[in-house]
Amino acid sequence: MNPVQKIGVALACASLVIAGSALAQPDREHGGAHPPEGRAEHAPGGEHRGEAHPGPRGYQRVGPPHGWDARPKTVDRAAYRHDFRAARSYRIGPYHRPAGWAPHHWAYGEVLPRAYWGPDYLIGDYWLFALEVPPAGYEWVRDDADALLVDTNTGEILQVEYGVFA
Repeated sequence: MNPVQKIGVALACASLVIAGSALAQPDREHGGAHPPEGRAEHAPGGEHRGEAHPGPRGYQRVGPPHGWDARPKTVDRAAYRHDFRAARSYRIGPYHRPAGWAPHHWAYGEVLPRAYWGPDYLIGDYWLFALEVPPAGYEWVRDDADALLVDTNTGEILQVEYGVFA
């Protein structure tokens, strides 16, 4: 059997498995099987799915504070405390640095490579992490546990807050 035939057979088998599992699932929208009233449903692997829950009531999502997007038009570079330890640390999930880059302890005045300040690393909701409003032309960037204020034209670091993220 040549490689093209092997791939064709593998794709056919995979589609049969997917179609079979789809047919085996109860159709809940059209009167399929439901768990008895008051009892929790379990997935085929034995994991607990839990009961349907309408969600919290009387809860309002935290929004950006008033003036969060009022960025200063000019930058007084001397006004920034260039490198300091953050007052509080936040847990927001794992960090994956750009492929091929090693850990580095960034500091004021260094130039951050473009790979580090791509869309995956920008901190758009900086107010949630007690970071200052960035001036026009600057953005907050996450690098591992630190937040860096970066000039988006040159990549120069204006300020670093160490330990913002745990």
